[in-house]
Amino acid sequence: MRNPCVYLLASKPLGTLYTGVTSELHARMALHTQKLFEGFTKKYDVTQLVYYEMHDDMNAAIRREKRIKDWKRLWKIRIIEEVNPEWKNLFDPATGEIAFCPAVANRLSAEPVHPSEQFDQKI
Repeated sequence: MRNPCVYLLASKPLGTLYTGVTSELHARMALHTQKLFEGFTKKYDVTQLVYYEMHDDMNAAIRREKRIKDWKRLWKIRIIEEVNPEWKNLFDPATGEIAFCPAVANRLSAEPVHPSEQFDQKI
């Protein structure tokens, strides 16, 4: 079964960040961890899964990935630290398991607010 998601990887806490999209997070993380995925993540050793969010379909996941890629670095750090303040690797390379983040699941109830819009909302 396919599970479209957007994910953020880091080289270390507050290190180099990478935003990606996939329908098979476990398989994609295995590729990143083993450095079998050519390109940016292999070159800069960006292999720690620090954030992910599931989507109902791939089109929604791709739209979200594009939005996040346009964000400032500080905004990406903010969403990571909301759900993973210790910057733990949510993917265990030994077992292939991905840690569940309740806060990530809660974000899916509605389209997350763009960080620049958080302060513009009227109370």
